[in-house]
Amino acid sequence: MPRAPHLNLRALLAMLHDVAASALAWFLSYWLRFNLDIPPEYSHNLLQTLPWVVALQATCFHGFRLYRGMWRYSSLPDLKRIGLAVGLAALAVPVLVYMLQLPRPVPRSVLIMDPVLLLLIMGGSRIVYRASKERRLYSLASASGRPVLVLGAGDAAVTLIKELTRSTEWRVVGLLDDDTRKTGLQLQGQRILGPLSTLEQWSRDLDVETAIVAMPGATHSERRRAVDLCTAAGVKALTVPAMEDLVGGKVTISQVRQVELDDLLGRDPVALDLDGLHAWLDRRVVLVTGAGGSIGSELCRQLARFHLTRLVLFDHSEFALYRIQQEFHDRHPDLPMVCAIGDVKSPERVRQILDAQQPSVIFHAAAYKHVPLMEEENAWEAVRNNALGTWVIARAARHAGVEKFVLVSTDKAVNPTNIMGATKRLAEMICQALQRAEGTRFVMVRFGNVLGSAGSVIPRFKEQIERGGPVTVTHPEITRYFMSIPEASQLVLQAGLMGQGGEIFALDMGEPVRIVDLARDMIRLSGFSENDIRIEFTGLRPGEKLYEELLADDEQTLPTPHPKLRVAKARTVDEKWFAEVAAWLAREGALEDHEARAGLMRWVEEFRTAEVTAPATRATA
Repeated sequence: MPRAPHLNLRALLAMLHDVAASALAWFLSYWLRFNLDIPPEYSHNLLQTLPWVVALQATCFHGFRLYRGMWRYSSLPDLKRIGLAVGLAALAVPVLVYMLQLPRPVPRSVLIMDPVLLLLIMGGSRIVYRASKERRLYSLASASGRPVLVLGAGDAAVTLIKELTRSTEWRVVGLLDDDTRKTGLQLQGQRILGPLSTLEQWSRDLDVETAIVAMPGATHSERRRAVDLCTAAGVKALTVPAMEDLVGGKVTISQVRQVELDDLLGRDPVALDLDGLHAWLDRRVVLVTGAGGSIGSELCRQLARFHLTRLVLFDHSEFALYRIQQEFHDRHPDLPMVCAIGDVKSPERVRQILDAQQPSVIFHAAAYKHVPLMEEENAWEAVRNNALGTWVIARAARHAGVEKFVLVSTDKAVNPTNIMGATKRLAEMICQALQRAEGTRFVMVRFGNVLGSAGSVIPRFKEQIERGGPVTVTHPEITRYFMSIPEASQLVLQAGLMGQGGEIFALDMGEPVRIVDLARDMIRLSGFSENDIRIEFTGLRPGEKLYEELLADDEQTLPTPHPKLRVAKARTVDEKWFAEVAAWLAREGALEDHEARAGLMRWVEEFRTAEVTAPATRATA
């Protein structure tokens, strides 16, 4: 309310300006028509028509609501409204002149020149006002901001420079782009200085300590090169959000952030069969076990994009379930959702949930995944949770008539050397044994490590870096496959759509990554060097491999229509095997670790304990 008089005054001044512009344009039209010397008889004609023309044009201006915007932010939509208002007036003025029945007709050239001049005066004055305001408002701020170089000279850079112009924090001093045809040209008033390889030279010449990588559509290898050039030049690297986030409207280009591990290790976006997924999932009830975990929660986020009848979140952790529930209440308030607390090992609770919710699709992500924890003191619990839990919910799914059951498995199930991998391989074999020609279709999906998942090495490294080191790596040659949690979850959905029952899908994990290189990247991205934070090698842990495999020795793969998915043809199991395993899993009492391990070696033939080599002393990189 207190600002209303100010706004009314601003609108009144803008209207008076346009009225004056209308009168000036009408006068200039006559003046130009008669070569700067208006005859007396036409001067009388001009003065007689002037008030009528101005009043008519002012009415058109008001009708097109030209006075609700602020001149400081005049843009193309404002110029469009001015054009429409002037265009309507240009049609109405000849009609008005005809109705006035003047002794002398208004020259036709005046009727043509008037709207052109009026449009130039009204639009030009607004543009000049905005330019002067922006110069006044932002020139001092830009002068005091920190100098920054923008890497990339595409559409993202254009938008970024526009927004950084208003920033008090940054002052763009130039751009770098590998397209040599752009060198020397200007973008939003900023010169393109040369290719990215000249970053070190320009950062030194322009006293730049920060560069922004404005290449959201570039490949990860291109972004890694840009970051490596920043590191070599001693320049802090920032980046703009990813293209999918920009297109999705989650963020704006001005929300620059630090470069993260995903930017360097990520892969090209997953192409999903969205039509097929909508046909499969829309108007269905979908249940996710382990919904509070890293993979389960991301599966729920991906599923929220579809028009589900209901999403059922099943987890034994009250806090994890509460956290994901609150997130979905904020982000997806219209999504019908049920949060069910329970244990997948409890047949009664599982049956109760399936009877009440009647899901068509189940994604089984609940599992114990931490290799060293499951290897010592917890082997039987790993068997019960990963294998028995899968048997309980898979058997209940078949009895309840669930259409499809998707098991989230792991690359550690291939030639397993640890309890965790062996229990997940046993879970796969149980689902294969439950597969029938009719009824529930069981689909298994294997993939490697995901960045930032619960129990992964990434959070551990972050904590160690925050404490000042050292960063501990088990072996200098240890490698792992990595993908982002969203990519893994999307491919689980895609595999679930494609699976017809009994298949084991192996995800294309790309190239393996050395863990020591991962540690070095994280140290560098945290703004340190290996002189600041050292890397220490501690020796392989129990059950740990030097490298992971995605396919077992006796398995073969077949391609699928999706380039990142292949089908693994694993050995099958018979009824006798399944009956004996079921009896073993259902036994009363807990087994000691060596008993659980012996049982797994019996039921999972490919399970062999890894040879662990621990150095006598710790080595430092």
